[in-house]
Amino acid sequence: MSMYSVASELDCEKLDVTKSTILIVDDEEYNLDVLEQMLTIKGYQVLCADSGQEALARIEQEEIDLVLLDVMMPGMDGYDVLKAIKGIEGGYLPVIMVTALDGKEDKLRALEEGSDDFLNKPIDRYELYARVYTLLRTRHYHRQIVHANQRLEEEVARRTKELEETLTKLESSNRKIVEHLSAAAEFKDPETAAHIQRISHYCGVLARATGMSPEEVEMMVQASPMHDIGKIGVPDHILLKPGKLTDEEFEKMKEHTVIGHKILHGSESPLLKLASEIAIAHHEKYDGTGYPNGLSGEEIPLSGRIVAVIDVFDALTSRRPYKEAFSNETAYQIIREGSGKHFDPEIVQLFFANISEIVCIQQKYQD
Repeated sequence: MSMYSVASELDCEKLDVTKSTILIVDDEEYNLDVLEQMLTIKGYQVLCADSGQEALARIEQEEIDLVLLDVMMPGMDGYDVLKAIKGIEGGYLPVIMVTALDGKEDKLRALEEGSDDFLNKPIDRYELYARVYTLLRTRHYHRQIVHANQRLEEEVARRTKELEETLTKLESSNRKIVEHLSAAAEFKDPETAAHIQRISHYCGVLARATGMSPEEVEMMVQASPMHDIGKIGVPDHILLKPGKLTDEEFEKMKEHTVIGHKILHGSESPLLKLASEIAIAHHEKYDGTGYPNGLSGEEIPLSGRIVAVIDVFDALTSRRPYKEAFSNETAYQIIREGSGKHFDPEIVQLFFANISEIVCIQQKYQD
């Protein structure tokens, strides 16, 4: 619903005076009778109150559209009642002050308290009808605007819910993409299946330890398995070579970071954006000697610094075509020696602070 349609709706709806309820407040019965007769003739629904307290009780119990309020009343006078009416939350209720007083100070006080109009006694019926109709029309349009705003809010809420559901489905679809691409990597290198599981859970531990939100931790868990997806583009004779790589072969192997980035890059999905960031950054080194871009320190994304530690730990403690698995103690020593060189020292510290959880994951997802 556009604002234009709301305006058109308001223009098309006409005021039905027979559905308007007017409350007359005056401590003199004669005045109540005179005003009631004048207004009933025009088709208005009329209620009467002979005190301020009764008037406020009526307003609380009934749906009132306009109040005609006498100023001079014993106990709670018109100004006190007016102030109480204007202090009620939840809508616009117009008030016409009816008074025998004609002083400027009285009118100014009433305006300050929120009066919408004045009528002087004795009441002229034509002036009464004109002022009543004007304020009832204002009340009518105000209510229509409130209703239109409610419909707009409901429409916004509905559209927002639809968008959230669409994004949830899209994110679920992106997770499926991650799973399928990870499966493709497993076909390329059958030994990476458990490696992917361990990397995912290890990264969740460190992401949580760095203070990431639960949503960010889950993103790391989902995205980190894609760190080596670029190995799909590395020839088998290099990827599965049992011996040491030549310099030329190693240069070719290093291209998997850029290949992975290109595979994942370009999506608006936060998950795939993070996976792309990890793919290209996880072989950067804290001292700037890594690849492919030679980034150093905090130039390297936090996600890349986390995966760098985790990936090396898992590679060291896992069997590969070109080596046997190292013991955890040996891997710990290598990681400690790489702190400040290969690895972010703070990430290394968090790694060892959470080593018991890391080892539990390692034992659960063995090759």
